Amino acid sequence: MDIKLSQCFIAVDDHDKALGFYRDILGLEVRNDVGFEGMRWVTVGSPAQPDVEIVLEPPLADPNASPADKQAVAELLAKGLLRGVIFSTEDCDATFERIRAGGGEVLQEPIDQPYGVRDCAFRDPAGNMLRFTQPRTG
Repeated sequence: MDIKLSQCFIAVDDHDKALGFYRDILGLEVRNDVGFEGMRWVTVGSPAQPDVEIVLEPPLADPNASPADKQAVAELLAKGLLRGVIFSTEDCDATFERIRAGGGEVLQEPIDQPYGVRDCAFRDPAGNMLRFTQPRTG
């Protein structure tokens, strides 16, 4: 069986702010930008991984969701309680400096972790946690 990751989803509450982060600071390319029933989905990805995409979606991408459910998800997003993603990088420290210089909200400066990586963490404009890991050598 040949199974590969194709897409993952990150909830964002402002697609333009999200693009300022994912496209302009992280350097991901925009692959699709679709509106439907008053909602918007923007697909981004790394030029180095043309077969993997991140879909920036509304916090509750269901036009039939109740106002209470929409509010509950918006509150979770604002608290940073929805899941983000982990990116790999060849140079954690340089990646950290580039994202910090671009205005990324720092959660953790680069540190060597006991499980074999050096990593750092940021919040995107919607509050999602993103980690950037570099395998340690030696």
